[in-house]
Amino acid sequence: MAPGEKALEMKDLIFNARDEAYKRPYGAAEAGGTVVFCLYPERYHGVYEASLFIAEDGNDREQRRIPLQWRGLEGCRDHYEGAYTVPRPGLYWYYFRVSTSHGVFYISRGYGSKGEMAAELSARFQLTAYDGAYKVPRWFGEGITYNIFPDRFRRTSVPPEDGYPAERHVHKNWGDVPDYRPDKRGEILNNDFFGGSLRGITEKLDYLASLRVSTLYLNPIFEAFSNHRYDTGDYKKIDPMLGTEEDFATLCAEAAERGIRVMLDGVFNHTGFDSRYFNGRGHYPGQGAHQSKDSPYFDWFDFQEWPDKYSSWWGIYTLPQVREDSPAYIDYIIEGEDSVIRHWLRLGASGWRLDVADELPDWFIQKIDAVVKEEKPDGLVLGEVWEDASNKVAYDERRRYFQGGELDSVMNYPLREAILAFVTGGTAEHFAERIETLRENYPHDIFYNLMNIIGTHDTPRILSVLGGEPDVWEMDRDYRAYHMLPPGVLEGAKRRLRLAAVLQFTMPGSPCIYYGDEAGMQGYEDPFNRRTYPWGKEDPEILSFYRMLCETRDGSAALRRGDLHFIRMDEGVLVYARCIGEECVIIAVNREGDMRSVFLPCLAAEDMLRGGGAYTCANGESGTQVILEPESAMILRCEGVMRERCRNH
Repeated sequence: MAPGEKALEMKDLIFNARDEAYKRPYGAAEAGGTVVFCLYPERYHGVYEASLFIAEDGNDREQRRIPLQWRGLEGCRDHYEGAYTVPRPGLYWYYFRVSTSHGVFYISRGYGSKGEMAAELSARFQLTAYDGAYKVPRWFGEGITYNIFPDRFRRTSVPPEDGYPAERHVHKNWGDVPDYRPDKRGEILNNDFFGGSLRGITEKLDYLASLRVSTLYLNPIFEAFSNHRYDTGDYKKIDPMLGTEEDFATLCAEAAERGIRVMLDGVFNHTGFDSRYFNGRGHYPGQGAHQSKDSPYFDWFDFQEWPDKYSSWWGIYTLPQVREDSPAYIDYIIEGEDSVIRHWLRLGASGWRLDVADELPDWFIQKIDAVVKEEKPDGLVLGEVWEDASNKVAYDERRRYFQGGELDSVMNYPLREAILAFVTGGTAEHFAERIETLRENYPHDIFYNLMNIIGTHDTPRILSVLGGEPDVWEMDRDYRAYHMLPPGVLEGAKRRLRLAAVLQFTMPGSPCIYYGDEAGMQGYEDPFNRRTYPWGKEDPEILSFYRMLCETRDGSAALRRGDLHFIRMDEGVLVYARCIGEECVIIAVNREGDMRSVFLPCLAAEDMLRGGGAYTCANGESGTQVILEPESAMILRCEGVMRERCRNH
């Protein structure tokens, strides 16, 4: 062991990227701005030289070395400081090197974004730089979103069997289990329909307004062969079973009267095999790319051997992939005078969710965003991204979603994973770490504009997930098609659902309700997670809880846009605050199976979620003590908050 080696096993803090005493500004930085870095090694390290090394993503050969200047002593620590002006939007990676009386050491990124000193370099720190001139439409993140799978939400009458493609099967019974068995060829065609419609959604706008919904996100509504409609048949035609263009305009207008905006689902990476453009089944008039090389759409697709060998999404033949760089396709979807993007915005939509955004080129998304903002300056462009979108790599290319001019938001799958991990046994510390990593990596306005989900049409129903029945997945699909949680298991799942929903609704960003989650719907994989909404058969307990939760969030500026401060992370107990101006709300969650006492850094607190329960500090105490029941959560409006006892960023 070299002299001093044991002492250099860092137990003291030299650098913390999440503390403005060490790095400012916090998190992502505006391009053209200056970031200040500080190191605070203890004197016994014997540091006599310190440097910052920083490089743009993918350009390590031009790594810059910035000497850090000694600024004096801070108690028993040396203070080294340096600054870096971020030249342009992008990702940057950095670390530190110090020369000491014991040798040369590197300071790499450790858990919690803290600096760890070692003889070799390990993980570097991430710095996200964004275009400060680009502004996201913040109305989205401040509101509540409701996601509807259109065929399964509400129908006004049983649709007739004729007047539609012969391949469609229409259920007479609204409560049927969706078709899930393969046909004679071994294919699951997803060609069974229940007849949900745009008029049906319009009829239920008052219901959505009662949940304080401000954004209505619709899964695809355009004509298609399948019930999910992600195999677009005609981008400029509403599926006849859903209604007409007039019905869509009416829905948008009626929604706007209630303060609700409509966001559409854009599937622009691929079309349907059975579409006006590819026309693989010959259902459409005119010639599709599958029928003739003279088709006006032939250039849209990538044929290896025409007509039956072509690129498709994940190799699924019914989803032929488009060539986004086709000038005709760009004009049709984005830039033409009556492009798909423009057409539906002009009819009342307020934004687009981009399906499989990581399979669309950055330049293509930029074009979409530019046209959306041209049509509606506050129009929203949201991407389907399942990972940390700030450093996402797709097809060996680093994506530029948040650097300015692309995405205003993404679906927050990392939050979903963090919530599920915590409520099913993970630690509060790991939950906070996942959230803080996103906050550190994302531009501030993006972090507060995320779509916060716990369930989507691509995931099992949240209630079924929280039932925690692993044996279900060992059974066949016939079993899962009809299986519902037994009463004892259901009660436990409902308790965990309340915890998950509280976390979802009190994190920065827009909480998104997948239709029917608020009614207690169950279901496993597709199509069982896409059953029809159970009108008149909702779980009253869950629905009542969601109503209270929606009212609580909508009525609190702190929960809509307040700063986030983690206060306590203790195994199954998580406490954090949302504060803005004079309003401060503290959220306390107990995932454990026994009661827990929680000390709040405030003089008085009122339970917002249940409309009662006032708490005040005891004589001589500097805070308020509350008792959390097993598997419970409280949302407390606080007075006399000791903000210095909250962790600030």
